Amino acid sequence: MSVNGITGATNTYDAYQTSQAASTKAAQENTSGKTSEEKDEAGVVYEASKNSASSAKTYTQNTDLVNKLKADAEAHTRQLQSIVEQLMTKQGQTYNTANGIWSFLASGDFTVDAATKAQAEKDVSEDGYWGVKQTSDRIIDFATALTGGDPDKIEEMREAFKKGYKQAEKTWGGELPDISKRTYDAVMEKFDKMAEDAGLTTSN
Repeated sequence: MSVNGITGATNTYDAYQTSQAASTKAAQENTSGKTSEEKDEAGVVYEASKNSASSAKTYTQNTDLVNKLKADAEAHTRQLQSIVEQLMTKQGQTYNTANGIWSFLASGDFTVDAATKAQAEKDVSEDGYWGVKQTSDRIIDFATALTGGDPDKIEEMREAFKKGYKQAEKTWGGELPDISKRTYDAVMEKFDKMAEDAGLTTSN
């Protein structure tokens, strides 16, 4: 191969390299001439939010819990009614025993021995187990225990007491003895006091 051939090849390669370098430089200058906003726009891709259509929160009633709470409240109300009926009926029976009569029995022809009468008189005395104070206290204690002391349940328990008292009158066969009426008044006063302490308006 001649020296001229080698020299020609070298010149061709040098020319190619010079052309490539010029193209690269032009591309860099073209890129560098763009503003930062143009560069950013070229790289930004918009994606629609997946949560935009479901951003509103919905609320659903817990029917099972509501029904359970209603059932519990009704059960407690019935329980207090039953307790009041039993207490008032027993109080009336004890009162009549203390006075030597058994009016709750049809014939009323029963006698009471001295010991039984003495115990009954003690039970219905002012401080006795079946007296106005202790009996009314027990009814209020039951009402408080059944509601957990919730002041919003006071009027509900008051109504349950009234129904229980009326049921006791039916069981008795008429009006309950005077001691029971005084116990009724004492219970109502204690419900009023509970409502007052809780800052509620009474509906006695």
